[in-house]
Amino acid sequence: QVQLVESGGGLVQPGGSLRLSCAASGIIFSNYDMGWYRQAPGKRRELVAAITRGGTTNYADSVKGRFTISRDNAKNTAYLQMNSLKPEDTAVYYCNAASLKAAYWGQGTQVTVSS
Repeated sequence: QVQLVESGGGLVQPGGSLRLSCAASGIIFSNYDMGWYRQAPGKRRELVAAITRGGTTNYADSVKGRFTISRDNAKNTAYLQMNSLKPEDTAVYYCNAASLKAAYWGQGTQVTVSS
């Protein structure tokens, strides 16, 4: 059974930082590209950042220079370090694992940026 479990969300003031984690089980983690998506109320789910099996990263323009995606294949875990958070970063953040054959989603973790 495949599971992606996100953690690390919460309430933070503007300018603050959070680190999200996505712990994977039931898959060969190193065979999957990993991504972080977010969905704000009334908006479509959007890609925030992704990292390939080989470690190549890409980011949405809105988070470049503020967010960093990484992965630890030994721990079957992907991370999203979020700095200089803004109110517009408020959303549910979802972890995604994708290969040529399958894609899986986590249950999401809420990030709220507010003073």
